[in-house]
Amino acid sequence: MNNTYQIYLISDSTGETLDRIFLALKAQFKNIDYKIHSYSFTRTENQIFKILEDAKKNENSVILYTIVDNNLAKYLANISDEKKIPCFSVLGNLILNFSKILNQKASHLPSGQHALNDEYYERIEAIQFTMSHDDGNLLSEIEKSDIILVGVSRTSKTPTSIYLANKGFKTSNIPLVNENSLPKKLKDNPQLTCVVGLNTEPERLADLRKNRMNSLKEIENIKYINIENIKKEVLEAKKTFQKYKWPAIDVTRKSVEETAASIIKIHEIYLNNVK
Repeated sequence: MNNTYQIYLISDSTGETLDRIFLALKAQFKNIDYKIHSYSFTRTENQIFKILEDAKKNENSVILYTIVDNNLAKYLANISDEKKIPCFSVLGNLILNFSKILNQKASHLPSGQHALNDEYYERIEAIQFTMSHDDGNLLSEIEKSDIILVGVSRTSKTPTSIYLANKGFKTSNIPLVNENSLPKKLKDNPQLTCVVGLNTEPERLADLRKNRMNSLKEIENIKYINIENIKKEVLEAKKTFQKYKWPAIDVTRKSVEETAASIIKIHEIYLNNVK
């Protein structure tokens, strides 16, 4: 018997929500062998029928779906039941329950979360701002940032900034070589905006930098990967964060998502304190 699970992710939109939900779901189970079949913008019965015909041919097929059109969702559930394929709605019960609590009908429009509204354009603006203010660029505009990330090289400043930008936060990041690498206006006013320090364990940092140098075929910058120099960098960074009373996060064992979640909490606290 084939022990590989065939996971069919069927969405009437981009499939992004479903992908993230499945990632969270599979993280709860160890040692599962699976193959993903993703189908986005599925909006007709004919599309669904063809997908289920394929799923029926495979052993251990399982369907997860986000389809907001009630008739189409019922069609998928009924055909799956006929073909004896396990089928689970990810949003169905949530939409129904929220509809009851809010005492209003849901729109049931596919891609509703991608509407071109003010929130969408603000997010695009945040992404453009963040890309322009990466790696210490445009420090003259630092006060326009919602969040500023400060840290030594290879502490995930850029990916964390981009993640925050996708959440709508205009984010600048500054490489911390020494205290002189900080812009004067930030040293003069450390609470100019929400500043967060990123740090990591020296040994982990050394490994990351070695991998970076190997990928670039760089062999001359020995100081960059010297563990004693790195320890000094990390220590000086901690002292800088303490001096300016900036909250700091150790990213050693954190994913970008976890780091960003902590930063968003810090930003909320910052806003409450400046009111």
